[in-house]
Amino acid sequence: MSLFREPEPERTPPANAPLAERLRPLAPEEFAGQEHLMGPGKPLRKLMEQEQPASMILWGPPGTGKTTLARLLARSWDAHFSEFSAVLSGVAEVRREVAAARDRLRDGRLTVLFVDEIHRFNKAQQDAFLPHVESGVVTLLGATTENPSFEVIPALLSRLRVMVLHPLGQAELENILARALGDQERGLGGLGIEVTPEAAEHLTNAAFGDARRLLVALEVAAQAAPLGQGGGKLISLELAEEAVGQKALRYDKAGDEHYNLISALHKSLRGSDPDAALYWLARMLEAGEDPHYILRRLSNFACEDVGLADPYALNQVMAALRAYDLMGLPEGDLPIAQAVVYLAMAPKTNALYTAFSAAKADARELGPLEVPIHIRNPSTRLMKDLGYGKDYQYPHDFEDAVVAQEFLPERLRGRRYYRPTGRGREKFLKERLEKIRQAKARLASQKERS
Repeated sequence: MSLFREPEPERTPPANAPLAERLRPLAPEEFAGQEHLMGPGKPLRKLMEQEQPASMILWGPPGTGKTTLARLLARSWDAHFSEFSAVLSGVAEVRREVAAARDRLRDGRLTVLFVDEIHRFNKAQQDAFLPHVESGVVTLLGATTENPSFEVIPALLSRLRVMVLHPLGQAELENILARALGDQERGLGGLGIEVTPEAAEHLTNAAFGDARRLLVALEVAAQAAPLGQGGGKLISLELAEEAVGQKALRYDKAGDEHYNLISALHKSLRGSDPDAALYWLARMLEAGEDPHYILRRLSNFACEDVGLADPYALNQVMAALRAYDLMGLPEGDLPIAQAVVYLAMAPKTNALYTAFSAAKADARELGPLEVPIHIRNPSTRLMKDLGYGKDYQYPHDFEDAVVAQEFLPERLRGRRYYRPTGRGREKFLKERLEKIRQAKARLASQKERS
């Protein structure tokens, strides 16, 4: 018995197939998510429309459309589609399929070889693909949930494009849920199944960006729902909770509880309590809060409450954002938790926030004060004749790059906005700023005496 199977994606799966398989998109228009790859003019959409075969790795979390995209690509290229799993197959199967692909190529038919979980192939197995990908005998499409930089050998990786897939967003999951309930041919349409708003929200929240997880839970809930008087079924929140094996937490993303929890997280961070901060973070994530919203608030906190006491705090949040976008949930919650603990333990200062607030207040209240003429840019002869840039002192021409020159408008001469504290790295900034100001005062005094 061959380990290969050659699906015919043009045909609708049998009625007894799992809902997730029945609803697998058969055309690009049905595909949900990955707009950065499938939107107008984006890489995969262009490859489909221009019928340009290309070997590639599809890297992303489960349930984000890797297998579906492989099938859509093969169909758009009018290619024979062979699919096998790296868990079950070895070099012998690869060689047999390559031989069959070579025969098809003689007849003018391209072969797309789709390898699910390609990261499970060892080095020798991956080596077996090299000459055939390079010669064009097969177009290789690999799917992986692991970082291909670590799991795919460099020689093979250099011959493949890497397309990164992201977890599906809430709106995309809601569209998939609506399609599943409304599609009478391949979904649950016509069966009289209704889902309460609370149940729908819980199903999409608990999917963590995974369409398959959503559809499996919906199918379980639909099967468990009792028949009503009219023969229909109602999926309640209780049924949805049972289907996903997880209780729904009380949380209104637009109401008081939303603001209560983010306030609790923010104040726990400001109070340098990592335990409380982790708890409130967990509450929000478990309730289905958008991680990007949390990361935006953490970015604000890193600037407002940590500031220059630890300039690396903002870097931690940006790294967490990047890691989350690559990993998705649930794995992606760990770098967010790391950033939360870092922020909680970082030294705190709001000197930067206070300074910028004061500068903005002056900008609003005092209007457009004139730029001192000596720091204006004399970009034309007329400007130079008018005195633009006259007597400007270029700091690099002076000792320690310090000059006794005023850079604020005359009305704000001597104004101090930034007043660093002695906490964290801001202690060193405070010392340096004091030395700069003392040096400027000495230079100004010398200038007056001369």
